[in-house]
Amino acid sequence: MYKNEVPVSFPEDFLWGGATAANQIEGAWNEDGKGMTIEDCLPYRNVGIANFTAQFAYSSKDLEEALKAGPEANYPKRHGIDFYHRYKEDIKLFAEMGFKIYRMSICWSRIFTDPEDEEPNEAGIAFYRSVFDECRKYGIEPLVTLSHYDPPLALVQRYRGWYSRKAVDLFMKYAKVCFERFGDQVKYWLTFNEVDAMLRHPITSGGLIEDMFTDVPFETAVYQAMHHQMIASALAVKMCREMWPESKIGCMMTKLLFYPFTPKPEDNLATQKRMRSIYRYVDIQVFGYYPKYLLKEMENKGIKLVIGPDDARILREGTVDFVSFSYYMTSCMAADTSGLDMAPGNTVNGVKNPYLPSSEWGWQTDAAGLRYSLVELYDRYRVPLFIVENGLGARDTVAEDGHIHDPYRADYLDEHVRAMSDAINIDGVDLMGYTWWGCIDLISESTRQMSKRYGFIYVDLDDEGNGSYERIRKDSFYRYRDVIASRGGVLNEE
Repeated sequence: MYKNEVPVSFPEDFLWGGATAANQIEGAWNEDGKGMTIEDCLPYRNVGIANFTAQFAYSSKDLEEALKAGPEANYPKRHGIDFYHRYKEDIKLFAEMGFKIYRMSICWSRIFTDPEDEEPNEAGIAFYRSVFDECRKYGIEPLVTLSHYDPPLALVQRYRGWYSRKAVDLFMKYAKVCFERFGDQVKYWLTFNEVDAMLRHPITSGGLIEDMFTDVPFETAVYQAMHHQMIASALAVKMCREMWPESKIGCMMTKLLFYPFTPKPEDNLATQKRMRSIYRYVDIQVFGYYPKYLLKEMENKGIKLVIGPDDARILREGTVDFVSFSYYMTSCMAADTSGLDMAPGNTVNGVKNPYLPSSEWGWQTDAAGLRYSLVELYDRYRVPLFIVENGLGARDTVAEDGHIHDPYRADYLDEHVRAMSDAINIDGVDLMGYTWWGCIDLISESTRQMSKRYGFIYVDLDDEGNGSYERIRKDSFYRYRDVIASRGGVLNEE
């Protein structure tokens, strides 16, 4: 249990809110000119909490099966939670909680039915303008991610995803339309969600299917795709600044934290190496060049990238305004994991920490680790930080009284808010805001199930897609409302 060192308080301009992603909530996968994404083709697989390899394993045969399946088949992202038709109801609920900001993403395939189309899909543009208008109606700032794990299917089929440099040009056409058509409504932008995730699950981050790469080692293809996303991100940052000088555009990383399992020097070295692998691509986005340790890593692996003559300049000119990140849990690292208990986590496995509690899915709760991460990130980058994902996935049940009693979620929130307050008020971290992940129940990314619920708002829907889609406020809804209204002060009364 995290105990704050000083009274909990936050600046008046602190941006409280919640976060979702288009592919996990919108549904309407084949309506109003939307093209397919790779997420529309990922099935629900009940493979157990420790088997992340099976969850993200994907082949050309799997894609063929997905394209044969009808809309009622077991592809949960196709129906989401029907935000596409219910967004006004949902945003009204966000406003009732007191949101100052709402992090969401735009689906590239809703703006361009086919990424090679010359003109955008006006129905998609109208949808997002209406969503942003609804946010503004309640004084909620949108924080928009341009690419959140849903590359267009056509990009995968024709160009093998982000491996092709063609993806950069197509993405920039899409980004330009977003800035032109939404820039008057959106002040805060992110380029790629958890950009480092390409190395863990390249299918969702980059649209890379391993058996499509017979002419190049797959690891090389992954690093090449990462380079192309670095270039696209830098170009988008520069474009956004030129078109909307008052806007802020940042990067987004998966903030994994590993503690050495023992004081052994070899465990500490293994931990340092693991942590470097987490920072490598954010280093590029903040500093504007490849760190030497990443260049040496590729050299030692025999990986040679195809780099354009202007790429170094592009990276230098496209550094971000702020660093945003997801934070859920921590793990331990050991040089030799033989015989040690392993803990599954946010698309990674680590050594289980005996001092931390675990969720049903094995994620170990560590609010102190959030404070540690904030200090570590701020010391490294010296730019404003933004926590854009944090939360607890759990099974919720509707009680006989018709309510959802979730004290475990409220406790998790309280602890992490206390840790943030100390990071700001003791450690001097410049923290812009906090958006709870899955503020309304959504389709889980890692397991693609509905029963792993994060929201303050319950959605009546099960893993098989059955339910009324009714929205119900959980007990934690009111807790977050009170935290926001008091800027954390309510925690000082207990």
